[in-house]
Amino acid sequence: MSNPHLTIAEEVQAAIATGSADRCSGVAERVASLFVASAGSLDIEQHALFADVFERLVNTIELRALADVGARIALAELSAQLAPIPQAPAGVIRRLAHHDDIAVAGPVLSESPRLSSEDLIEIAQTRSEKHLMAIAGRWWLQEIVTDALLARRYPSVSRQLMKNPGARVSPAGFAAIVAQAAGDAELTVAAGIRADLPTALRRTLLQRATEAVRVRLLASAPPHLYEEIRSAISSATLDAEREMSRNRDAGSSKVAVGQLKQGGKLTEAALLEFARQRRYGETIAAIAELAKCSIELVRPLMQSLRSDGILVPCKAAGLSWVTVAAILDSRFVSGATPPDELTKLKNKYLELKQDEALRLLKLWSVRTTGSSH
Repeated sequence: MSNPHLTIAEEVQAAIATGSADRCSGVAERVASLFVASAGSLDIEQHALFADVFERLVNTIELRALADVGARIALAELSAQLAPIPQAPAGVIRRLAHHDDIAVAGPVLSESPRLSSEDLIEIAQTRSEKHLMAIAGRWWLQEIVTDALLARRYPSVSRQLMKNPGARVSPAGFAAIVAQAAGDAELTVAAGIRADLPTALRRTLLQRATEAVRVRLLASAPPHLYEEIRSAISSATLDAEREMSRNRDAGSSKVAVGQLKQGGKLTEAALLEFARQRRYGETIAAIAELAKCSIELVRPLMQSLRSDGILVPCKAAGLSWVTVAAILDSRFVSGATPPDELTKLKNKYLELKQDEALRLLKLWSVRTTGSSH
């Protein structure tokens, strides 16, 4: 209870001298009210005086807070009073923000303009999930802060950020969100309707989403994003169908070539026929079998814009130039390899030694196997 015969300064001294948490709490409330009312008109010296008073009061209250519920409530109330004040003492605000009790830290983490990006990043890296949730709800966040929040990989924090229109997210941050969204319908919907989500990542997000989640996302889309999201869903559906088709084709090609091998009929002549008929899947599978390497190694060589890579497994398999030329032509939907390029490739192929090709193939196989783990 305040003494009407004492000034606030004298009350502060008396409260600190007694070490009473209750008395300090009452004084802190009065000092905070006075500060809030006059914060905009304080000079530097007066501001420093208030900062010193708050520091001393908080010190005294914290000493009692571990065993005194009332003291913790007092700190929480002080935090709520100071949080929206632009002139609040930065040192006191930082101290409250780092407090273990989220009831104390939460108000300033959610609102105080006195916390810098560096302050928020430090807290994001070291404090609890609840502290991160409070930061994620701030009205405006820089990318470096959201990157720090996302690095902790709390689903609740990611959802909060996606629902916060004032949280700016970097491309790397969005990539982390999309990776995390697999199996998380709420996060998928929240991320999918973000206007700043890169188009390519939106498509990836939707490719992994279930049909039910896609329906939810479209229903939640704001008018200005509806057509873009509808188009992305259509593209994702088509991509998924194409991928399933390619997987089925690759699987059937591997089975067909495997049956030829078991019957002793997988020869260079069979491969030449596959290539001439532009049976792409069977051509890749046959090269892999004859060169004794994996389809996963041959496929990117066939798909590459460079044509010389595929020469290596062909030489390792001991193929003739006629077969190699047909394989090169099979890589194109229409037309053939230009004559001048074909001549250069033929010279390279004839110069390449089989033992050198086998060594290269072995090295590439090790790299391919290593990168798949």
